[in-house]
Amino acid sequence: MGRVAAVVLAAGEATRFGAPKQRLLLPAVLDRLRRAPVDEIVVVEGAHDLEPCDDQSQGPPCRLVPCEVWERGPGASLACGLSALGPDVETAVVVLADGPDLSAESITRVLDAWRADGGIVAASYEGGRGHPLVIGRADWAGIPDEGLRDRPVRLVPCDDLGAPGDIDTPDDLPTEI
Repeated sequence: MGRVAAVVLAAGEATRFGAPKQRLLLPAVLDRLRRAPVDEIVVVEGAHDLEPCDDQSQGPPCRLVPCEVWERGPGASLACGLSALGPDVETAVVVLADGPDLSAESITRVLDAWRADGGIVAASYEGGRGHPLVIGRADWAGIPDEGLRDRPVRLVPCDDLGAPGDIDTPDDLPTEI
């Protein structure tokens, strides 16, 4: 089996939040990813400079990848992250920087489903498509700037693990952050 990389999309402007929310939320996401079965973590930055994430004392190596075309959309940011991965990376686990309640177990579950049947696989919560999303190298080409929303995916129920969250405004923040 090839290596597994996590790609964290953290390039957005965060206009609805009113501040660079990824600076606030990214540490929680990285903490969860460090407990997941990934070999490396790539954080895609764009609108805002982020703090280095290369704390080697815990979990897999982590690095920032700048994306000059982040304004084109989440697919453009994803393409930047994927292009930064080495040829030994077989699959990418895609997560959002604004999902601080990400479950490491959901990553394992979605990866297992991908390993069983390939394709693009996403966690689902209450029947809706969410993150993490797993995409194998065979599906990396031609990602549209608007992202993968129009691509067919297999959904893996992860309701019992809790949704990762989707922090768009300060009112959406959990009390523990």
